[in-house]
Amino acid sequence: MTAAPIAVTTAAPPGMPDVLSAHVRIEHLVVRTPATSYAELDAATGASVVVKHENLQHTGSFKVRGALNLLLSMTPEERERGVVAYSTGNHAQAQAYAARYTGAPATIVMPAGPNPPNPLKERAVRALGARVELAGQSLTEAAGHAAHLAARDGARLVSAADEPLLIAGVATSYLELLQQAPDLDAVVVPVGGGSGAAAACLVAAAIAPHVEVIGVQSDAAPAAHDSWRRGELVERPAATRAEGLATGAGFSLTQAVLRDRLADFLLVSDDEIGAAQRRYLTAARTVAEGAGAAALAAVVRYRERFAGRRVGVVCSGGNASDAELRRALDLAG
Repeated sequence: MTAAPIAVTTAAPPGMPDVLSAHVRIEHLVVRTPATSYAELDAATGASVVVKHENLQHTGSFKVRGALNLLLSMTPEERERGVVAYSTGNHAQAQAYAARYTGAPATIVMPAGPNPPNPLKERAVRALGARVELAGQSLTEAAGHAAHLAARDGARLVSAADEPLLIAGVATSYLELLQQAPDLDAVVVPVGGGSGAAAACLVAAAIAPHVEVIGVQSDAAPAAHDSWRRGELVERPAATRAEGLATGAGFSLTQAVLRDRLADFLLVSDDEIGAAQRRYLTAARTVAEGAGAAALAAVVRYRERFAGRRVGVVCSGGNASDAELRRALDLAG
């Protein structure tokens, strides 16, 4: 299968009125997740760390906020035709969950290899009633197959990041965080496609412009980081074990927001992510998947940048497999 070219969207990013509309639309359908501090994390980083626990959200990830906002914004006729999404896991679960809630059919395309989908996430998607197809060797190739299916069936193709309604829904978590911890100096956000970081940038710019928003990605899948650094969309290998960060190309809409508003973009290694997963388990009694631990990994690695500051870290997801958690314990043990 030939890789699809990098997609470029002309959609405009959402504004704060869109975020507030999303908040009203989904407020009673999502968990207002806690923002919690842990003495051991403060000691490990030299910072005052506030963890936003989106791992406790429905489907175990922040993504459901955007999916519900998007599906609820569609017309009944559009929902009847259904949605097609492509994802390594959390976006897939979110779309399946929102589709079930709204009564819309959903098809999810996951890459078939070289690393198959996390079986925990694939089972969860199927259990939510979505049809799953495995196609392609990467997320980029899966996206091409998803586009084909959507065009064939007349369904709504839902990008993993280039969706204003997704970003507006995700932004409600940062609205919550800045209400829960208004004295933050910085927010560190894991980046795969970039919807979370773009959402954080939009909310911080509107209501807390003093707060730095800093992205973090695995150095084994640096497409978003390198796109931001170069100022243009680029493709990179996605060899990270942290599947939520395993995107092989930058997304145009989120990159446009990040270029305007992101304060910095950091890289961490997969082993540093694994060590952060272990730290969450032992210091915070928290299960974090690789992507969910990336923000904490950055605050540990770049201690001199964050020491003495009050820093929000987003634990974006908790859908870790048994094997992933065992590996994290072994890496740090």
